[in-house]
Amino acid sequence: MRLNRRTWIQLGVLTLVSCVAIVYMVFGLIRLPGQLFGVGRYTVTVDLPNAGGLYERANVTYRGTEVGQVKAVDLTPTGVKAILSLRSDVEIPSDLEAEVHSVSAVGEQYVALSPRTPGAPPLKDGDVIAAKDTTVPPDINSLLDATNRGLRAIPGDNLRTVVDESYNAFAGLGPDLSRLINGSTALAVDADKNLPALLNVTDNVAPLLDTQTSSSDSIRAWASHLATITGQLRDRDSDIKGILNNGGAGAASVRDLFDRLHLTVPILAANLASIAPVLATYEPGLEQILVLLPQGVADIQAIGLANRFSKQNPRGSYLSFNLNFNLPPPCTTGFLPSQQQRTPAEVDAPDRPAGDLYCRVPQDSPFNVRGARNVPCETRPGKRAPTVKLCESDENYVPLNDGLNWKGDPNATLSGQGIPQHAPAPGASVAPASSPPLAVAQYDPASGNYVAPDGRVYNQTELGTPTDPAKSWQSMLLPPTGG
Repeated sequence: MRLNRRTWIQLGVLTLVSCVAIVYMVFGLIRLPGQLFGVGRYTVTVDLPNAGGLYERANVTYRGTEVGQVKAVDLTPTGVKAILSLRSDVEIPSDLEAEVHSVSAVGEQYVALSPRTPGAPPLKDGDVIAAKDTTVPPDINSLLDATNRGLRAIPGDNLRTVVDESYNAFAGLGPDLSRLINGSTALAVDADKNLPALLNVTDNVAPLLDTQTSSSDSIRAWASHLATITGQLRDRDSDIKGILNNGGAGAASVRDLFDRLHLTVPILAANLASIAPVLATYEPGLEQILVLLPQGVADIQAIGLANRFSKQNPRGSYLSFNLNFNLPPPCTTGFLPSQQQRTPAEVDAPDRPAGDLYCRVPQDSPFNVRGARNVPCETRPGKRAPTVKLCESDENYVPLNDGLNWKGDPNATLSGQGIPQHAPAPGASVAPASSPPLAVAQYDPASGNYVAPDGRVYNQTELGTPTDPAKSWQSMLLPPTGG
């Protein structure tokens, strides 16, 4: 009979699955190589005073996990030796105790290996666990004889009374007692697993108790304060009830508020994250503002109190708006040269000139005392500079001149500092070179004479004589017509 290709494929798949199942059963379940040839295992001998019910093929556990089997149990002149076949992939410390236990009351003994020093060298093939490091369960016959003798020592009537009272005491409590016994067993197992930690707690609990004794006064004070708080809670019981009753509605309102703000809060948080470094840098200045602000408010209130309810100013403080022009004169040093200053009549908005524009006179000059040159450096206490770059550097501020006039040094060759130049906007008309410069200068009110930046003396007749009513204040901003 000729088999088709599909049948051959099915037979091949069946054969492959069968081989995989057989290999898994032999090597994974039965572990036949280890049972027959000892592959992946090593043997250890345990000297016991007696067998204690131990039998061949009994389990061997380490920390509650099966790690091998009892390969043989043989007699010796002094007792019994049990040969254990252990797995090689589990390292068991050599400093240990071998204990024979029973899984139940009817037998099923096994060997439990309990380490005493976890850091001890591991067991190796051929090691012997001495009899002094082993324990076996007591003989059941001796236990029964002792129990029988104890029962005989109790009078029958009294024993009957004990049985009756025990029945009355524990009748119907079987599930609770079972749960109690199971819990106690689990607690004992967990305690055995964490025996080093429990021993550590027991050994070191004395210093802890000593600290409690030393701080007894503090504990009493804490208890007294706690009693005071609980007393206040008792006295404010109605208020607490109000909070509990109305807290749900308040929490719902807060939640609704956050729901309405969930789109803006991330933006606000991002903005605050960018502002936070600036606030951290200027923290001393902010602290000074917060310290001086209350005193400033108090000073303003004191000023307003003097004239309050008076005929001159019944509403509060009296303010005087006396204007003092050019006291002190304006600072022109460090800005654009006079040739590039713009007339106020222009209404366009050109780009700002490149560079730092500020009054570059000495820091102790009376001109523009609150200018950028006197700004304190936040990261360099005691230093003042107009720019952050100069604050962070080791260089000191260097003025251009004394500030009495603009000395016509557009390249700042005297001090080495550059003066920003204003570039005309694309398409803007450039004033002819012959146009006179526009600058600010002091004048004599009596004669109308003043000195221009070019060093020549000019006269503006409208300044020394009554102004022609036909002229306006804008005419004062026009260039001079003679000199």
